[in-house]
Amino acid sequence: MSGMFSPDEYQARWSKIHDDMAVRGYEAALIFGKGGGSYDRCGDVLYLSNYYSCASGQEVDNPLNTARSFSAVLLQPGEAPELIIDEPDPRHDLLSIERVSGHSNMMTAAGKALAARKVDGPVALVGADFLPVKYWRLLDAAAPGTQWVDDETLVQRARRIKSPAELEVFREAGAIATRALDLLMEGLVGGVSEAEAVAEAIREIRRSGGVCQMIPVAHGEHISRWATDPFTGAGTTIPEQGDLVRGWLDSIIYQGYWLDPGRTAVAGGKPNGDQKALMENCIAIVDGVIEAIKPGANVHDVARIGDALSAQFQEGDSQMNDQWPLYGHGTGLYWEHPYIGVKMSQPDDHFEAGMVLGVEAFLHIEGVGTAAHEQNLIVHADSNEIITDSPITWW
Repeated sequence: MSGMFSPDEYQARWSKIHDDMAVRGYEAALIFGKGGGSYDRCGDVLYLSNYYSCASGQEVDNPLNTARSFSAVLLQPGEAPELIIDEPDPRHDLLSIERVSGHSNMMTAAGKALAARKVDGPVALVGADFLPVKYWRLLDAAAPGTQWVDDETLVQRARRIKSPAELEVFREAGAIATRALDLLMEGLVGGVSEAEAVAEAIREIRRSGGVCQMIPVAHGEHISRWATDPFTGAGTTIPEQGDLVRGWLDSIIYQGYWLDPGRTAVAGGKPNGDQKALMENCIAIVDGVIEAIKPGANVHDVARIGDALSAQFQEGDSQMNDQWPLYGHGTGLYWEHPYIGVKMSQPDDHFEAGMVLGVEAFLHIEGVGTAAHEQNLIVHADSNEIITDSPITWW
């Protein structure tokens, strides 16, 4: 048996969650994931088993198959982890779990697997926020009388602090993201269409072993929006000289781990004074927030620093300011806590060494446009390690 990480790494993950379950009084936990392109929902199962379903997440149930692209890990202290999946013959050499079964209706199978354990106490259900009602009914019918307790963050709590092995993966992801973002911005500044610039970035990501969710870009009259084309992320138009242009990797995914750096520039590389001030002030907000992030620092306190810096420069609102009132977030096998915003985090949230973060800002000035900027970093005891090294400015 081999996985992306060592067997000891996976043993440590299972033990960490078993310890958390004991504190909360759970006798077992049934943890769901969803693949088929839905990378944001594969994270918990991937973390525990290195399994990802490539079945289409859009497949309609039929008499043969139900709940394609879903999978589950059953954890119970004193028992080996059990992986219940939607395909008959996975690559066992890539899995960290040896107790594996494939089913045409994995939802009913997961309920029966739990029922066979004859668990008397509470069972943590991880995934209720994305489990369709029709599948919940199948699960509940197969495990009648179960004392379900919804706990969406059981695995996420273990995922917040990255192991040394995970940090090495993030550094490699950062190098890939940097190369891809460089190509993206070179194209947008240099006079090619949004789609052509994105194509070069995607080529670099894929040839380096990664994938991406979307690469949203915008320019000119659409610069205050997340993307010129909300369906594809990139239109076929060419930015005009002097247009603000923004490129974002939303996101590069490498071995399941996510990074999302972004930059703003001007087509042709010659910003006017107002454009230059807008972009430099946006960068200053990100730099100020990063400087304030240290192990033990309160997330609300850091977010207020971002609010204070933004208030010095902001004039008016954009789609991005309204949609994301924050200065970043944890990152791992998708976005993770904490969210660096007073409205989006808990008052007692704090930063810890070993977290990986995206720190970002969106700055709008009426009559000039919207700038956005994001860096990805690792929090250490005595420093913050930037892992996305693309140029800050493109002029």
